[in-house]
Amino acid sequence: MSESKLPGNRQDPDDDSWHKAVVNKLAFAALTEQRRARRWSIFFKCLLALYLLTVLILYLPSDWSELAVSGGKHTALVELAGPISDTAEASADTVIAGLRTAFEDKNTKGVILRANSPGGSPVQSSYIFSEIRRLREKYPDTPLYAVVTDICASGCYYAVSAADEIYVDESSIVGSIGVRMDSFGFVDAMEKLGVERRLYTAGENKGFLDPFTPSKESDIEHVDKLLHAIHEKFKQDVEAGRGERLKTGTPELFSGLVWTGEQGVEMGLVDHIGSAGYVAREVIGAEDIVDFTQEPDLLERLSDRIGVAMARALGDVFVSGSGTVR
Repeated sequence: MSESKLPGNRQDPDDDSWHKAVVNKLAFAALTEQRRARRWSIFFKCLLALYLLTVLILYLPSDWSELAVSGGKHTALVELAGPISDTAEASADTVIAGLRTAFEDKNTKGVILRANSPGGSPVQSSYIFSEIRRLREKYPDTPLYAVVTDICASGCYYAVSAADEIYVDESSIVGSIGVRMDSFGFVDAMEKLGVERRLYTAGENKGFLDPFTPSKESDIEHVDKLLHAIHEKFKQDVEAGRGERLKTGTPELFSGLVWTGEQGVEMGLVDHIGSAGYVAREVIGAEDIVDFTQEPDLLERLSDRIGVAMARALGDVFVSGSGTVR
């Protein structure tokens, strides 16, 4: 037989050309897959880089590039916003960290503590007050001005009373120099419901202020002493911070009442009417404002949000599941 192919047009088993074709196809398929994987890898890396760049731009002050190039002086801004407590954004640790960074910056000409808070913990407020006074002694050439927006009451006013001057809007709410403790009593409700309170303690006063037992005169007297002691420390620090500017002859000054910013100027609680922009431009003399407020760690906030989302999802599962139980 002269032809190289067998009858039926079948390939000679000795001819390995079809093996080579299969191998080539497999090789080209593998190469194509590698190229595709490489392209997707580059795409996701670029996407991650873009995301990180966006986050960086969002968290940098708007005028960072200009200030970095010029090296000019600026006004440092630190926010004191929301309730003051050790677990809130307006904790002493957060506010103090921002203030320290602001004072340590060599281009800071003056510091603005912008306040918008109803108050909170007297301990956290005292920490901020004391740190402001310490920083002012350490950096005598760098003034600190408090600027009140909507409200600066109770513990917030306690903290900012250490500032060199306090600026407000005419409609701001300031004051509330007082101390309070909240509680409830459920004794009558328990009697109506037939609920018996069983409290076992080791220590004569360990059940002090228990809301499910009748209040005792000795408990009330003890709380009264506590509140008066804290109130007295509050008054002493405010008087030390404000000095002779405070019109202490006003009978209601330390009664816990609040006043408008305009009334506060008349009473010596605050000094002038003005905004943060005004103070930076006209008082400090450095119109550029750089925000030194300490932000929570990005990963920490992300984990917090994930935790909240998971908790909500689990809650939805349990709620929906409880409705299907038979």
